[in-house]
Amino acid sequence: MRWNHRLAPSLGLILLTSTAKAAVDLSQYVNVFIGSQGPDGTGAGGGDIFVGGARPFGVAKVGIDSTAANWTTAILNGGWTPDGNVTGISMMHESGTGGAPKYGLIAQMPLTSVEAPVNILDNQTYSQPRVGDDEASVGYYKTRLESGVTIELSASRHAGIMEYSFPDGEKHVLVDVSHYLPGSPGDSGSQFFVGGEIGIEDDGKSYSGYGTYIGGWNNGAPFTVFFYGEFSETPDQARTFSGVNTDPMPKYQNLANGGISQPTYGNQTKKASSGPMNDRIGALMSWGSGSASSVISRVGISSISTARARSYIEKEISSWTLNDTVADAVKEWNKDVFNKIQVPLDDSANMTHVRLLYSSLYFMHLMPSDRSGENPLWDSGEPFWDDFYTIWDIFRCTVSFYHIFQPEYYESMIRALIDIWRHQGYMPDGRSGNWNGLVQGGSDADNVLADAYVKGLRGSINWTDGYAAMRKDAEVTPYNTFDPTDFTASTKEGRGALDDWKELGYVSEDRNTRSISRTVEYSLNDFALSQVAKGEMPGDVQKYLNRSAGWQNIWDESVESLNFTGFLAPKFSDGTFNSSDYDPRLCGGCEWSSYTYEAVPWEYSFVIPHDVETLIKFMGGSETFNSRLDMMFKPNMAIQDLGDNGAGITTLMNIGNEPDFATPYLYNYINKQYKSVAQSRSLANEYFKDAAYGIPGNSDAGAMNSWLLWQMLGIYPIVTQPVYLLSSPWFPDLNMTINGNKTLRISATGLEDGFYVQSVKINGEKWTKNWFEHEDIMVNGGRIEFELGQDAKMWDSGDVPPSPGHVELK
Repeated sequence: MRWNHRLAPSLGLILLTSTAKAAVDLSQYVNVFIGSQGPDGTGAGGGDIFVGGARPFGVAKVGIDSTAANWTTAILNGGWTPDGNVTGISMMHESGTGGAPKYGLIAQMPLTSVEAPVNILDNQTYSQPRVGDDEASVGYYKTRLESGVTIELSASRHAGIMEYSFPDGEKHVLVDVSHYLPGSPGDSGSQFFVGGEIGIEDDGKSYSGYGTYIGGWNNGAPFTVFFYGEFSETPDQARTFSGVNTDPMPKYQNLANGGISQPTYGNQTKKASSGPMNDRIGALMSWGSGSASSVISRVGISSISTARARSYIEKEISSWTLNDTVADAVKEWNKDVFNKIQVPLDDSANMTHVRLLYSSLYFMHLMPSDRSGENPLWDSGEPFWDDFYTIWDIFRCTVSFYHIFQPEYYESMIRALIDIWRHQGYMPDGRSGNWNGLVQGGSDADNVLADAYVKGLRGSINWTDGYAAMRKDAEVTPYNTFDPTDFTASTKEGRGALDDWKELGYVSEDRNTRSISRTVEYSLNDFALSQVAKGEMPGDVQKYLNRSAGWQNIWDESVESLNFTGFLAPKFSDGTFNSSDYDPRLCGGCEWSSYTYEAVPWEYSFVIPHDVETLIKFMGGSETFNSRLDMMFKPNMAIQDLGDNGAGITTLMNIGNEPDFATPYLYNYINKQYKSVAQSRSLANEYFKDAAYGIPGNSDAGAMNSWLLWQMLGIYPIVTQPVYLLSSPWFPDLNMTINGNKTLRISATGLEDGFYVQSVKINGEKWTKNWFEHEDIMVNGGRIEFELGQDAKMWDSGDVPPSPGHVELK
């Protein structure tokens, strides 16, 4: 399946503003296929992105679901795959995520026959190859099936519209309540349909009901989605159906013996219902045989009721014309997202950079999902958000972008995180389907709250409760979930290795998994607490600041690697290091049961953003620190096989994994900013492209895209601190709306000659530091002026960036 980036024919390039001046439709510069493929053209090693209709942080993400052409290379998480057959068009998807799939729910499928060998209980009998090129743009998707059916679709915030153009002959639309994205065979994180109901309305062309689902990536509890769907034309025949649920669900009854049954149609009651692990259910709408024609459907979804689902159609997609919804989507994306950043678009503009800019903005606004008003679990009046998939990915630099770029949304997210703690006991690290999980490292919502707090975000956030939620993470060990992913501790929420942390000051290898990476993350989590405690509970500051130095307890000065001495190393609970064949370039897979998660100890040894001062000292001083950083970028030094996460990268530095996001900027801490510029720009140019294979691995809910965004601005944020490092911008002039209604202008003279910084001014003042603070420019706006050139220059003679977590235990 090739890809193609063209606008829907009905979309113009010009929108009119309220002042009647022509404004450029910036959505035209979004390539919605960036990250859709891996290096070999399959989904493996790609971004796992969602391709379809969506709104900024919308609940509905309408797109196709496709099969695994080959389970060893298939990535179904976003529904769309480059080479799989279409099994349905569903209303809910994630974007850019790894692990087992989640969602792919409330599905339709256009069919040209329902006669044998087609069995509507078995999508392998009717799944359809695609022909030609898929077309997609912001708010629009189109594909053509081998059957001759053309599918076009778009979405509002809680609803979707699909247009099916049928060839001559039979015309059917299958509504399958029991449809979902499957996990790979044997995957312990698969999801399942456990019950529901569907009924055909009295008008004969509408249907409503609900489906309940369980499992998926985060081993979620059952959650229910209500739906209301309608068609533009009354079908000649509308039938509900049911059939034995043949999917084997672990720990529950298994009705798989005997193969897949045939459906039983409900011609009498117009309703089909199913209890837990009972029947699969759905409806079949048929328009008989005739000449080519189109059938349009609108579907609304809700976590509350079918009436609410129906109301979303009425409020959000009142027209039966698909292009009306597409145009409205483009208008919303431009207003809420793209128009907030303006760069030159004249003949001198680098249009590849322009497309990367607006495409990155697009992907980081697909998740999480704003479900405010759609909380089925409690009624508190607070915002409600889901699909934090995961905070482990987005806390490093994505949330810092939300802070300045989407302050209202961001405040709403934080209020929701705190409200989840109020009602469910812990803030999530990951969350999907109204259920916390999975926790890959620390309690990283703590970092999110601290980052907002130290930058002055208050609004309607109850920070007394916010700090109490953080303190729960730091003091109360969650119950063991006995998840097959990791049987040793909770993977659902909180800090599973907290007992070790409180007793020993580190996570021990013999008692817990991911001992090195969790020690590093717990250190930053406790630093986060110390920063919020300054304003909320001053008596706690020193306690958590001291605990934030726990990473030092696993620094083994005797470990040697590549002619450097001193690394983070696995340590037993008795206080001795495990030095048996230990190589910090290896991690044992970098997965759940390894020393470290998604990065080797060599990498994690640089991930101490709150106390770089002590880290430099431990590494032997500035010059050795400089040499060790250089080694991170030297080709052919990596020996750990990271599979798809490796993205073919041979350096120890792996920009495809979030722990390394800040590493190329660490030269700023020794006033060699020019090297930060060189290394970070090299990574961006090599691994980020305006192409299907355009990011180095999973998008991770836009985390990869937000790293590139900061790179293009010439700034990088240090999470949990009101500090930004200066890099080098990609555009000669950039205007960005920040903090609601303020303007940040970033200009660069000499960019045509080179990207090395020669000098910097902030708000007209000559700047000799390679960093600035949030208050300097991110509150009231202002201007950063870069003078660039081709020669590396040590212009940064001022103080190095701070290390506010500086504590020496040794």
